[in-house]
Amino acid sequence: MALTPDDVVTKQFQHVRFKDGFDPDEVDDFLDEIVIEWRKALEENVELKAKLAAYESGATPAAEPAVEAPAAEVAAPAPVVEAPQEPAPSGSATATAGIIELAQRLHDEHVAEGEAKRNQLIADAENEVNRIRSEAEAKQREESARLERERNTLEARITELRNFERDYRSQLRGYIEGQLRDLDEKSASTDSTPVSAIGL
Repeated sequence: MALTPDDVVTKQFQHVRFKDGFDPDEVDDFLDEIVIEWRKALEENVELKAKLAAYESGATPAAEPAVEAPAAEVAAPAPVVEAPQEPAPSGSATATAGIIELAQRLHDEHVAEGEAKRNQLIADAENEVNRIRSEAEAKQREESARLERERNTLEARITELRNFERDYRSQLRGYIEGQLRDLDEKSASTDSTPVSAIGL
């Protein structure tokens, strides 16, 4: 019976009664099967490597057909080896071309995505700059209007105070001049009165 890797993985051993573990005889038998199959596989591997080396070097094994197999069977492996070697480069080239094409496509997508992201960031930044500029200009206009109103108010107040000062000076001058006239009149009347009339 040919032993497969699945046989090794799925192998179930019988438990031994009255003690832990598996039946040692059953495990030994299974290990012997593994060793036999493994040795066969190694021998076949060595044989196939030798045939492949002989085929690649161009030598034709002459002793093997007489000992192991008829001439028809010896000629058969040659086309089998040739068949995989011819399509292999084209398949490999196709796979390589596919990988390069995929890499190029991914590269182009990443570049396009990066450019779109960059354009979006630039557009957002420009919009933000325009918004800040608009807000600053509106604030500047508002502040200028407020300062203009304050200036007009102050100018009106200054004009009002100057008018008040002018009126006050006029009134004060009139009052002082009136007082001086009164003093002059009293002084003149006192000078014209006789001393006897004053009671001296």
